[in-house]
Amino acid sequence: MNVIELQRALRQLRLGGIAAVLETRLHQAQAEPMAPIDLISCLVSDELTRRGDRLLERRRKAAGFRDLHSLDNFDFTFNKKMNRSLVFDLATANFVARHEDALFLGPPGTGKSHLAQAIGLAAIQQGYRVLYREAHSLLAEIADANLDGTRKQRMELLSTVSLLIIDDLGMRKLPSTATEELLEIIMRRYERVSTLHTSNRPVEDWGKLLGDTAAVTAMLDRLLHHGHVLKC
Repeated sequence: MNVIELQRALRQLRLGGIAAVLETRLHQAQAEPMAPIDLISCLVSDELTRRGDRLLERRRKAAGFRDLHSLDNFDFTFNKKMNRSLVFDLATANFVARHEDALFLGPPGTGKSHLAQAIGLAAIQQGYRVLYREAHSLLAEIADANLDGTRKQRMELLSTVSLLIIDDLGMRKLPSTATEELLEIIMRRYERVSTLHTSNRPVEDWGKLLGDTAAVTAMLDRLLHHGHVLKC
């Protein structure tokens, strides 16, 4: 079996990572020289790296980020009073491991969405599944699921994904069912998985925003019980 035939066989075995670097590694083994066990170790490492990178890329796409932000390009000098320690602590994703929640509050343009997506990306890099949705888009998806009979599957995903980011609550007018749907999601996720909310409205205004003070109180009780609040 020559190199081309071996590469073809490796791809049939779904070992595309090894196939892609086989020729290069063989040249390396001849040039160094390299012991057989070291050559095999390098090839296996190449395959694992390729699979890890592809998994991360799939999870980034599945998350549905609006913008692919990281903390590296966030300007903390824009708001010197921001709790940087909390931001970096959340970026470790330890709060996801502990099934805790987070709430980012502040006026538009203060970096809430950037930070939320950066923390979501950091969580993905640490092995967690993440779903990002703007609040109005999330509610529209649920409404569509109600119509096409897929509500059960949609709510199962929203209730179990490791980190759900609900962005920009209060930026757009929400449907009359918003409070009921959001409360169900928060209750089903409470102490099981993590939720990160961002809003340009203080929590005192959420009752007026969503039109049901009692339901909002129940929602906030759960969000804030094990919640981290970042004021932007």
